[in-house]
Amino acid sequence: MKTIRSKMMMLSILIWIIMAIIWLSMSIYNQRTVEKYNEILQRYMQMNQASQLSQQSLTSLNKVRMSPTLESLNQYDSANKALLRTKSDLNWLRNLSNRLPLDNLQHMLESQSEAMDLAVRFQKDNDEENAAKAFDEATHISKYISDATLTLISGEQNTYDAFYRNIIKRSDDIKKMGFWTLALVSLLLLLFSYRFVNSVTQPLLRLTQAARELSRGNFKNPIVINNNDEMTFLAKTLDSMRLKIGTLIDDIQSKAQLEYDLHKHKLMLKESELKSLQSQINPHFLFNTLNMLSKEAYLAGAGKTSELISSVAGMLRYNLRKLDSKVSLKDELEVLDEYLTIQKARFGDRLRVVKEIDDQALYIELPILILQPLAENAFIYAIEPAEEGGTLTFRVKDQGDCVIVQIQDTGQGMEPEQLKRLLTQPENANYKGHSTGIGIWNVIHRLQLFYGVEDIIEIGSQIGMGTCITLRLPRGQKI
Repeated sequence: MKTIRSKMMMLSILIWIIMAIIWLSMSIYNQRTVEKYNEILQRYMQMNQASQLSQQSLTSLNKVRMSPTLESLNQYDSANKALLRTKSDLNWLRNLSNRLPLDNLQHMLESQSEAMDLAVRFQKDNDEENAAKAFDEATHISKYISDATLTLISGEQNTYDAFYRNIIKRSDDIKKMGFWTLALVSLLLLLFSYRFVNSVTQPLLRLTQAARELSRGNFKNPIVINNNDEMTFLAKTLDSMRLKIGTLIDDIQSKAQLEYDLHKHKLMLKESELKSLQSQINPHFLFNTLNMLSKEAYLAGAGKTSELISSVAGMLRYNLRKLDSKVSLKDELEVLDEYLTIQKARFGDRLRVVKEIDDQALYIELPILILQPLAENAFIYAIEPAEEGGTLTFRVKDQGDCVIVQIQDTGQGMEPEQLKRLLTQPENANYKGHSTGIGIWNVIHRLQLFYGVEDIIEIGSQIGMGTCITLRLPRGQKI
């Protein structure tokens, strides 16, 4: 009996040592994995911080240009110092694969800092022209910094891929170690199973079979032993481990798929950015060409043609701005005048335009391209279908806490159902205006997001009585 007890004790000690080795190995592995992951995360954050600080310092410089106060100068100085510190902090990211792009990024950070300092110096000397040039140069450098940051982050994907493959390899090694451990424990238990009664032998055989199933990757079959002894506890523990391992494998597969999708989306985003850049080439070329044609027409004595070309060029230059830009109501009315100049040349006496403008209300802030799409809608649905043309009336009224903007036409009007759809449903993706391709629903949505107010527009329309669009713009900060 003592021999059996001593052997069981030795077996217990051996099993404890094996489990301790496995636990220690997995702990060391997990610790190294976490440290490596934190290092990669810190690298990504450091690279992204360079782009963010570049934008922040540019914003601070813009505040200095708009309002050169002591507070704005101090904010700019702090942002510029943080940008230079980031240049030095990037040194720890250097390795053989990113040495050249990292050097370029650091040089661009330093160049942006110098350009911004130059802009501030010109600003203090009241040299607006050179200050604007220096600011534009800093802006271009900031864009290049964003592109360089994306290039570095893409390069870091190789490091992450190698790290992930290393995790997979180590996981396979752990599976193999677990298999051999289970096999060894099963063999040792079988050597002593002959000394026990049949009630002990059968549970051990079942546990061995379950261990073999787990080693083959089968985690579906539950492990059940209906004995009132320690074997039952062991079976429940092994079944719990089976469930946890199965869940862990599913999580690893889900994370792998998620990482693949994320990488794919990043590639698609990069491709979209390139296509967007390409799409901007033709409009800019067309803008420059129209300016040249306007000058040629003016020199040739074709004043009306020169005026029309100049109006088209002005509209194009305005429409090339981003949709999230902020402008004044005066800017919107000026580009609307360019649009109306073109339409007057098109419709002649069929078009009549009436303006009632309160000059005190022209300097409120609103999103770009608001009035022109509304005017386009009036031309498409009210002026063009009518043989006799029609009248467009534009009103701007200052009412203290808000500014009222109205665009009224003398068209056929709309049914209540059509008006309801116009206010609640997005336009069809194929909607095309004369110049913007932006519909009324898009205008409403952008105004609601900009002011944070739902009740921003009112459309009154009756069949045969025309349509009147009323914008109620909350008075905010003037620009």
